Amino acid sequence: MGLVSKIKTLCDERKVTFAEVERKIGISNGQIRRWDKVSPKSETLNKVADYFDVSVDYLLGRTDKKRYYDLTEKDESDIEKQLKKIINGEDVDSAFAAFDGNILDDLNEEDRELLIASWENTLRLTKRIAKQKFTPKKYRK
Repeated sequence: MGLVSKIKTLCDERKVTFAEVERKIGISNGQIRRWDKVSPKSETLNKVADYFDVSVDYLLGRTDKKRYYDLTEKDESDIEKQLKKIINGEDVDSAFAAFDGNILDDLNEEDRELLIASWENTLRLTKRIAKQKFTPKKYRK
């Protein structure tokens, strides 16, 4: 997928037009469409990436990760492992240690699923926040 089509996809997700993006970041009308034939300036590309909160590498097709703090497959695997430990009552190092392994046995099926989903969402959110907060600046773009 080329640069212009990638930006078009991002525009569609946000329900904005190229013209709106161009006005917002301060470039001339029709500039984005010209990038099929002419390479944009790096400052302009950075403005577009900042507008959509994505990395320049994502716009250029170098990576599929939109943001540096998006979860990777390894992160997902780590979350799954940690969630299993929590469910089995083996995770004594986390904030979930207050729950013993029997708490889930006392719940009906629906409540059990909701609690597990809540734990999973909490783990995902804390992982993303940690990546945002603690990733060194040289690795952010």
